[in-house]
Amino acid sequence: MNWVGFPKLGIDKINISPYINVFGFNIYWYGVIIALGMSLAVLYAFFNANKFGVDKNKMIDVVIVGIVCGIVGARIYYVIFSLDNFSDNFWKIFDLRTGGLAIYGGIIFAFASGFLVCRYKKIKFLPLADMTSIGFLLGQGIGRWGNFMNIEAYGSHTDLPWGMTSNEIPINIQPVHPTFLYESIWCILGFILFNLLLRYRKFDGQVVLMYMAWYGFERFFVEGLRTDSLWLVPNVIRVSQLISIILFIVSVILLIYIQFFYIKKHGDREYLYVNTNEWKESLLKK
Repeated sequence: MNWVGFPKLGIDKINISPYINVFGFNIYWYGVIIALGMSLAVLYAFFNANKFGVDKNKMIDVVIVGIVCGIVGARIYYVIFSLDNFSDNFWKIFDLRTGGLAIYGGIIFAFASGFLVCRYKKIKFLPLADMTSIGFLLGQGIGRWGNFMNIEAYGSHTDLPWGMTSNEIPINIQPVHPTFLYESIWCILGFILFNLLLRYRKFDGQVVLMYMAWYGFERFFVEGLRTDSLWLVPNVIRVSQLISIILFIVSVILLIYIQFFYIKKHGDREYLYVNTNEWKESLLKK
């Protein structure tokens, strides 16, 4: 049994276990919480497909392939940048129960596979990607609590009131940043905010770019606090920080360009957002 505490908040110890035992088999909370996050993200997509002009029936194949490839991609990404962890036992690569999924790998593989399926099925990718991005924020916000149950994804020492201690933290006498909590709050906040801003959506792909900017901004700073980063150049360049800053800069530039230059020049064309009523009417005509 492990424990975590928030001493300055008057919480000395909370006993937690990374798994529950069911009929002699250990079921890890990490996997359960990740699955819960993905399930809620999928449910969000199905309940909101009409808002984005997405056909639910055609969407199913994209969702299934995206989930599978996202999990595989998250693991591949993690393994590539932490090969030393698997040098003694190759088969550990396939053991996901205790963690080891990198969110950027999941995002890249999920979007790439979704794009290919959309091309094959002749489905518009950008509206689906917009919807998926909001679902991702919900899934990420919930999924980060899997890190809490594993007592991982924490940061360096802090004197802030919410500093966390644990018997699993090497410097357990010194409170550390609960960086998993920072990301969870940021993603849930983004999920709420993006839903409120949907009525102002101007073109397909806008939400994807907003997601990239929103998440990239937060991850760049939070990654700098973490002590378990994946490194491109050891102790020089963190992989996730590099990706985050690139995503943020590119997405902001594209948002500004499309909103203030491209649309004004080309006018209202097919790539632009089609409202729900127009989409419903087009279905009725088929």
